[in-house]
Amino acid sequence: MSQTETFDYVIVGAGSAGCVLANRLTEDENVTVCLLEAGPRDKSPLIHIPAGFIRMMFHPTYNYMFMSPPDPNMKNRQTFVPRGRTLGGSSSINGMIYIRGHRRDFDEWAELGNSGWSFNDLLPYFRKSENNENYDNPAHSRGGPLNVKYLDKPNPLNHVFLEAAESLQKRRIPDFNAGDNEGFSIYQVTIKNGRRHSVANAFVHPIEDRRNLKVVTDAQVSRIVLEGGRATGVELTVNGAPLRLNARSEVIVSAGAIQSPQLLM
Repeated sequence: MSQTETFDYVIVGAGSAGCVLANRLTEDENVTVCLLEAGPRDKSPLIHIPAGFIRMMFHPTYNYMFMSPPDPNMKNRQTFVPRGRTLGGSSSINGMIYIRGHRRDFDEWAELGNSGWSFNDLLPYFRKSENNENYDNPAHSRGGPLNVKYLDKPNPLNHVFLEAAESLQKRRIPDFNAGDNEGFSIYQVTIKNGRRHSVANAFVHPIEDRRNLKVVTDAQVSRIVLEGGRATGVELTVNGAPLRLNARSEVIVSAGAIQSPQLLM
């Protein structure tokens, strides 16, 4: 990259939000997008082999492995907070469980004045993003970029566990993602043809040849540039070299629950 480049949108963080945004924004051929990721490309076989997530939980190259401060309410113990550090973000290192948030959380956002954020408002976007191998109904859809399915060969003990829960009058539900996820059920997973289907595999790799998209890895953003109270670009280093990227339209901070506020602070 040159020391200074200009795009319409600069996206900081190529995780579950950043990859989707890069895909959607570059559908417009007149819009240029630069997608930045602090970690390396997602080339490790351990990312793509589903059982590899066990190793990825403690892989210093692809996982930040954050630790919380000592918590006095837990006898000063620290909490392990794994966070993805590669294309796909945490979707490239997690356990591949596909589960949406609780309906009440979304509905509360809408009640607080955030129009368009209720569960029913967001459901069409969940469905648009999904290719569900098992369901095609009001809660799920087929034909979207992200593959969702039940495991082909679940452990027989899964069903024994559910039967045991039912015997104790615990509630069994058919689908965690239909808007009511309180109870016992079998998870669906983001796997396709036996391989992890991260957001990078679903939303970025299929469209990396778009001429209006630039994906830059090993790109550590250090500062958001503000001019007149408006974000106009970012300062970063790529392989140790300082760079600045300008954004004609927006700087989008999607660096995760920990690093987004860290960067903004």
